[in-house]
Amino acid sequence: MKDALGVGAAGKLGVLDLALASRAGSTRVVRQYQRSPLYVYRPIYLDPLRPDMAFVFLQQQGDGFVQGDRYRIDVDCGPGSAVHLTTQAATKVFRAHDSFSTQLVNLRVGAGAVLEYLPDPVIPFRGSRLYQRTCLTVAEDATVILGETLLPGRVAHDEAHVYDLFWADTEVRGVDGSLWFADTLRLRPGEFDGPDSPGVLGDYDVLASFYVLCSRTPPSELVAFLRDALAGVPEVLAGATELPAGRGAAVRILGYSSKAVQAAMHAAWDRARLDLLGAPAPDLRKA
Repeated sequence: MKDALGVGAAGKLGVLDLALASRAGSTRVVRQYQRSPLYVYRPIYLDPLRPDMAFVFLQQQGDGFVQGDRYRIDVDCGPGSAVHLTTQAATKVFRAHDSFSTQLVNLRVGAGAVLEYLPDPVIPFRGSRLYQRTCLTVAEDATVILGETLLPGRVAHDEAHVYDLFWADTEVRGVDGSLWFADTLRLRPGEFDGPDSPGVLGDYDVLASFYVLCSRTPPSELVAFLRDALAGVPEVLAGATELPAGRGAAVRILGYSSKAVQAAMHAAWDRARLDLLGAPAPDLRKA
């Protein structure tokens, strides 16, 4: 596409660098650098049962990712802090003719800190290409709740898994650099192992992943309460398992609709919060 801006052009390199720390019983932003099209407003405090938790909404100018976009998000959650990080809306990924889009997310969670990273779903349009990498560095006694959801595309426009490539890497390490676990999702429609393959999504359209890291609770208990929470959610296929080396639990959710999978994700989040933080999932006040 001749008129498309190349990598490095103005508005193509988004940077967000945040540091949050516990201050007088609350979590505050102590460092903030942002480069358009990425930005955040000041944190808000939505949970009356966890008034110390800062809720930060990631936002971007424009409608979504276009080819050549390169975004990097670095968030440092200091010792004893409590942070909920999410997006303002679903992430759209537009058609790529000559290149692709990338988003690199680096999250650091200090001693005794709590981080929830639950962005809204990704919607890949026809012909789109996205690579995203989420890397966490987590202290032994920190608590992390992490989740992401992939929709099939614009179903109303007859775009169900007609993107070119969706590639997501998730990697979690200890503060000493040791690898706790890694998870890779690579979907390329049209290949022999494309999304509709029996060993990938099969007949389902929507995929979500959910992880809970907490050293205070045995992994078997995490798996048990997550399975219990998901058992009552209709129209989804869900499974929970222990993460390697006793680091926590992981959940995969498949569904025919965004509504069903989002209900399952909320059920898992709500139950994890109740058991680990002593507070149910709050209303995020999204439109």
